Amino acid sequence: MTSVDTLFRPFKLGPLSLSNRIVMAPMTRSQSPNQIPGQNVADYYRRRAEAEVGLIITEGTTVDHPVASFDTNVPAFHGEASLKGWANVVKEVHSVGGKIMPQLWHVGMMRKPGTGPNPDLPSAGPSGMVKPGKQVAEPMTENDVADLIAAFAKGAADAQRIGFDGIEIHGAHGYIIDQFFWGGTNERSDAFGGNQLKRVHLGEEIVKACRAATSPDFPIILRYSQWKQQDYDARLAPTQGELEAFLAPLTDAGVDIFHCSTRRFWEPEFEGSNMNLAGWTKKLTGKPTISVGSVSLNEEFIATFAGMDAANDEGHMDDLLERMEADEFDLIAVGRALISDHEWAAKIHKGQFDNLNPFTKEALATLY
Repeated sequence: MTSVDTLFRPFKLGPLSLSNRIVMAPMTRSQSPNQIPGQNVADYYRRRAEAEVGLIITEGTTVDHPVASFDTNVPAFHGEASLKGWANVVKEVHSVGGKIMPQLWHVGMMRKPGTGPNPDLPSAGPSGMVKPGKQVAEPMTENDVADLIAAFAKGAADAQRIGFDGIEIHGAHGYIIDQFFWGGTNERSDAFGGNQLKRVHLGEEIVKACRAATSPDFPIILRYSQWKQQDYDARLAPTQGELEAFLAPLTDAGVDIFHCSTRRFWEPEFEGSNMNLAGWTKKLTGKPTISVGSVSLNEEFIATFAGMDAANDEGHMDDLLERMEADEFDLIAVGRALISDHEWAAKIHKGQFDNLNPFTKEALATLY
């Protein structure tokens, strides 16, 4: 395998100083009863910080909005008890020299009726659509949209107050912000829908509100994706020009780092170039980027939901190291491999690829 030294270079952006380029990807664990992250959650994240993960992005944690969540075992990012739990997570991670950010989340129309903390309330989305052609709720009003923006800003302020090292805004995978981004679920005719520039406006306003609610140098990451859980082949931006137009207002609004979610990091984004989505995003915005997608594994994560395991794959690790050596992107997020093996980063650093625990679907039921 190519030298791993490139993964273990420091990274610095304003006040954010990381010991290496490895990021723990946000992964829903549903291990926080009553939406409160307990000591087991704090221990889970601390173990990975102890084992050389440079930055931890928590599982999605829901903002203070009545229908943000679809599962009472998903941690909330509001309320005294939940925030106290998160403050303990921060304390544990910082105690071993780690860095951590919460992923602020609202599931939007991915919340099925009758689920979550307020099961009697209808779900919220730009046009009340679960997927193209399937409307099951009323569109959000402009007041509803204003409340949503305020909920993210409140989450950002609380994150800084309790000591997190920044925030990630979840704008990917077909959840509420992405539902506004995507024409397949956004049929609005106001300032938040229509052409691409209007569809990106909600994300722009959320970033601006989070920036206004925090100090000017508090890091803001935005995660976005072309694909949606409603349509794996969906494309927010089919061309380089459209991608640049999509990213420009988000960059201007105050995004510091883009987390570019793909199912396989090695797949090129556009014909004529081997660069992936994170590479193109860095080129078009000048901002640092995080790449992600099946790092060190031979099956992409959608296969997990079909009950498939994933073996370790050293070949794609060489590709990753070559891309990072070329500075195609700045950071790499690791997901399932860090669920199965909390020492993944430390083992990679020591050249112990053959000692990595393979990912199995059974690991999803554990929190260690």
